[in-house]
Amino acid sequence: MFSYRHAFHAGNHADVLKHTTLIAMLRHLTQKEAALMVLDTHAGAGLYRLDSEFAATSGEAAEGILRLLQSTDVTPLAPALEDYIEVIANFNSKGSHRVYPGSPFIIQHLLRDHDKLKLFELHPTDAKTLTANIAQLEAGRQVTVLREDGFESIRKFLPPPSRRALVLCDPSYEIKSDYARTADMVAEALKRFPTGCYAVWYPIIPRPEAHELPRRLKTLATKAGKPWLHATLTVKSSGKPTLGAEATGKTRPGLPASGMFIINPPHPLKAALQAALPQMASLLAQDRHAAWSLDTGG
Repeated sequence: MFSYRHAFHAGNHADVLKHTTLIAMLRHLTQKEAALMVLDTHAGAGLYRLDSEFAATSGEAAEGILRLLQSTDVTPLAPALEDYIEVIANFNSKGSHRVYPGSPFIIQHLLRDHDKLKLFELHPTDAKTLTANIAQLEAGRQVTVLREDGFESIRKFLPPPSRRALVLCDPSYEIKSDYARTADMVAEALKRFPTGCYAVWYPIIPRPEAHELPRRLKTLATKAGKPWLHATLTVKSSGKPTLGAEATGKTRPGLPASGMFIINPPHPLKAALQAALPQMASLLAQDRHAAWSLDTGG
């Protein structure tokens, strides 16, 4: 149950998509004076070293944030990607790219003093590390770390007193039931708090549940009469020979694509991602199958 460690994947192409989207959302949501509550259902350790043994084992950051950083000198980036890179830079000394902030630290960095952040993490090691990392912020009551099941525990915070909330749900999906639990959680949350903003990250892999999840979320949003946005980023083929390796039949390991499904998205998000997604696909492409998509409705 506790095998997944995001330290192996920190800063990969999926994090680029997820955190670019998250930052763009928070920029808009924090413009209103009323307090915002953010609930992160699977918070992880919060901070990651890109020069750690974990990161070095996978090398995924080299195909994600580090490759993007190498492109900044030659390619004018879309505003959302520039903003993403600037936020990551805040956690590193000038010219250094050793630290990658997870969602908890990105969110806290962008919140105002009167906003609240609830972080849920069940992995015993990551929960302990997260607690220690958050303590360094000296954020007081603004940030709460809970070693609880985020799927279940967010309900006690919805609706929030301010009637404004963003829920980020990005489980590992190593457990097959995570797909159904994610959809069930969103369904319950929409009943409790229909005007909340719900952001779901998911992997796009050759598995029926992975393709069914965005369809279920779209159905939930449509039935609730709520607008939705669905963005995907593909960087390589899935289970197919890589470019130049057809003769040997070798395939690249690792995640080929991922998606973000947002219910009640901030209005400027569509335009921000329309500019950023083509650049993500181009700059992070690992073979000729790189692509992106952006659909909206409601």
